[in-house]
Amino acid sequence: MPSERTEVQVRPGAESDLGALTDIYNHYVRETPITFDTAVFTPEERRPWLLSHPEDGPYRLMVATDTEPTGTSQRVLGYATSSPFRAKPAYATSVEVTVYLAPDAGGRGIGTLLYKALFEALAGEDLHRAYAGIAQPNEASTRLHERFGFRYVGTYREVGRKFGRYWDVAWYEKDL
Repeated sequence: MPSERTEVQVRPGAESDLGALTDIYNHYVRETPITFDTAVFTPEERRPWLLSHPEDGPYRLMVATDTEPTGTSQRVLGYATSSPFRAKPAYATSVEVTVYLAPDAGGRGIGTLLYKALFEALAGEDLHRAYAGIAQPNEASTRLHERFGFRYVGTYREVGRKFGRYWDVAWYEKDL
């Protein structure tokens, strides 16, 4: 009997992924405090974000897809990015990283695959540190970041308000 298990592949993001990536992000906008955006986006509104992550350089977008057993279609399961940490020039060797997964894709090791590919892609770049802000509570994200060598550096208390309450953000850093 053939296996129904799908194979997960990680590759650089492409413009054809924009709709699926927007859908994944909008889930977190609508349903969770994981992002402090409060209004959903259209794919066209997200296009500048996508284009700010080319296939080379310090700002990357890696996408995880599963290939159906027939090999005919791929579904985007999640993505990882590295983005500018802050806009000022002295921050150029620092990036902020993040992972977002489709709501049904957690617990399968996809975040690990995405970060592994992202950090391998960044290995040759002139980068010194990666930072991650994790809205609290989020044990799965904390475990993922610690698995990749991130160290806790502090918490911004009640820094964001969403869904009628304030949320803390714990900050983590990793040497690159």
